[in-house]
Amino acid sequence: MTKKRTEKAPREVTRRQLSQWQRQKKRQRIVFTVGVVIIAAVLVVLGVGWYINEYRPLHQTVIKVNDTEFDMDYYVEALKVYGGGQSAIYMYSMASDVEGIIKRDELARQAAMKLGVSVSDSEVDEELKDYDSPVSDVLRDVVRSQLLIDKLRDGYFEHKVPVSAEQRHMMAMFLESESQASEVRGRLEAGEDFGELAGELSLEGFTQAEKGDLDWHSKDVLAMLLDSSVPIEYAFGAEVGVLSQPIYDETQSKDVGYWLISVVERKEAGEEEPEQAHVLAILLGSEEQAQQVKDRMDAGEDFAALVEEFSQHTASKEDDGDLGWVTQGTMSSALEEFIFNPEVEMSKFSEVIKDEETPTTGGYWLVKVLDEDENREIAEYDRELLKGKALNDWIFEVSEAPENEVVSYLDDGMKRWAADRAYAELD
Repeated sequence: MTKKRTEKAPREVTRRQLSQWQRQKKRQRIVFTVGVVIIAAVLVVLGVGWYINEYRPLHQTVIKVNDTEFDMDYYVEALKVYGGGQSAIYMYSMASDVEGIIKRDELARQAAMKLGVSVSDSEVDEELKDYDSPVSDVLRDVVRSQLLIDKLRDGYFEHKVPVSAEQRHMMAMFLESESQASEVRGRLEAGEDFGELAGELSLEGFTQAEKGDLDWHSKDVLAMLLDSSVPIEYAFGAEVGVLSQPIYDETQSKDVGYWLISVVERKEAGEEEPEQAHVLAILLGSEEQAQQVKDRMDAGEDFAALVEEFSQHTASKEDDGDLGWVTQGTMSSALEEFIFNPEVEMSKFSEVIKDEETPTTGGYWLVKVLDEDENREIAEYDRELLKGKALNDWIFEVSEAPENEVVSYLDDGMKRWAADRAYAELD
């Protein structure tokens, strides 16, 4: 016989138990809510930190060129393009240069648009086909700027440069003193070869390299090939076939100078300090002038007064020829050989010391015009030089145009931040 199962009556929940359950659920809800709030707060903090440290700096405008704005992200990418493969120090050192390039290229792009000259996206794409590196917007802009420069030079400015001009075929050399120029002139008059003497003696780079023969050029081209207008002005007013007298040029530089040196005092090298010498000096532009000044000093003339009148060493000239305390590795080899020679007598001026590592200015030209032509066709190389000059002059005018609004918000701290980030991203 099956025993009948007796159902238990449901257990009645007391008010006290109900109250405890309700309090427990309330605490659980509070704990959950607090947890959610904490997690949300952490995410907010992380998000705010990311926004402040990453997003906002990269998206703030740092350069404005009229209506075009460039943000920090663009600037960092530009540093990576121009500074790739270099050190962090180099990256920072070129930060201002990259800033200038961005401004210049954008101004040129805007100005070229007004001339009807532009570069299409397809032209940029074609140029980028052979690039192995990732293509960014900045790299596209760099390529676009180079293509634009080529178009301007070979298209627009091709028609701005003349195809013929007044020209001279001239020979020239630059010598350090009037006496040397007079001596060389005598040798030329006696039949020695101008080219051989110019190649051996000229102290101006272009005339020395070309052995004096400058070939046919216009005034404008010669002005780009030579650092001085003195021989050019003479040549375009001179008689053909006549060798000039020595022509003085006070501004032409040359890679040679002549010193008179006196070692006042020496300090022997220590454990942590190298040998030092206290030096007085005067720098002259020619051996002849240096010897003349030495003779005047030996005759009792005031050294400081001679420094004031003749020295070409600007830093010591302001201190009456006092170079102060110098160490090895800071002067030219010709000077150090004398200064740190233990046999040199203290406070006695040296004989003339030739120094081919220290430039000076001043000297004398010898010029001879071989032929002249009032309207000669300009050589292709010369036209390239003229187109390049016309383009550079145009870019300068565009960059300096007062109607342009060019603003940079970059300071040294921002440039350093950008350079560090660019280097880290490339590393």
